[in-house]
Amino acid sequence: MSRKVAVVADSTAYLPQQAMRQYGIISVPLTVVLGDRALEEGTEISAVSVAEALRKRRPVTTSRPSPALFARTYEEAAQAGAEGIVSLHLSSEFSGTYDAALLAAKDAPVPVRVVDTGMVAMALGFCALAAAQSASAGGTVDDAVAAAEQRAAGTSAFFYVDTLDYLRRGGRIGAAQALLGSALAVKPLLSLENGRIELLEKVRTASKAIARLEEIVAARAGDAEVDVAVHHLAAAERASALAERVRGRIPGLRELYVSEVGAVIGAHTGPGLLGVVVSRTPVAAHSIG
Repeated sequence: MSRKVAVVADSTAYLPQQAMRQYGIISVPLTVVLGDRALEEGTEISAVSVAEALRKRRPVTTSRPSPALFARTYEEAAQAGAEGIVSLHLSSEFSGTYDAALLAAKDAPVPVRVVDTGMVAMALGFCALAAAQSASAGGTVDDAVAAAEQRAAGTSAFFYVDTLDYLRRGGRIGAAQALLGSALAVKPLLSLENGRIELLEKVRTASKAIARLEEIVAARAGDAEVDVAVHHLAAAERASALAERVRGRIPGLRELYVSEVGAVIGAHTGPGLLGVVVSRTPVAAHSIG
């Protein structure tokens, strides 16, 4: 379906495929480098493959999409009838994806607004969905950007990881924080703050850490209407159990999604990740379905 405003997001948004089809959201893949092979997230490599490689201590790195790929994406959207484009991306603190999109936007055939959401995973996905819903309702580029920014302002993300070692290796968390989080074999809880991953709390055991994650999420949601996404890497049973407990603790819950993260985020968090995104729902928001 052609719309005057196209919405582009990178592959770390991890939106359900049904939502992307329904709202015409265009995905630009990041790349995972596994050994000497560069593979596109979402089509050429899975999170399961990344988890297995990490367990075997094989080298895994990630890289941004090229400006040329963004340029092709913007050109195709314009050829399909878009008169403007909103391009939404994960935090520039994590990746050069935002910068690559900016470079491509300069020579795009139609105006492109590139937005550093400061988010990642479904925290980014909810922003992309808000922008796409605005565009679907006939909104302008400015309207779509405002909708995404409003959603970002009401969205929080919290994470449990078995170890901070993977985040430290990839430079996504400072060595001092990693050392602090690993002291005495405590289990770290993390949050996304101002586009960065910050050490939130240290808990003695995995079970207590996950219970504390549940408490934090319920407190952040309060009585507001919210959408929630529970992410995991190679921890499906723990994620499903956490999701059901969260369902019972949030009175204003509208939508609840449970999904495995993709290869890019998995490469930096390692197996055992549990993440929860809490996103306040604007009054006019539509269900993802």
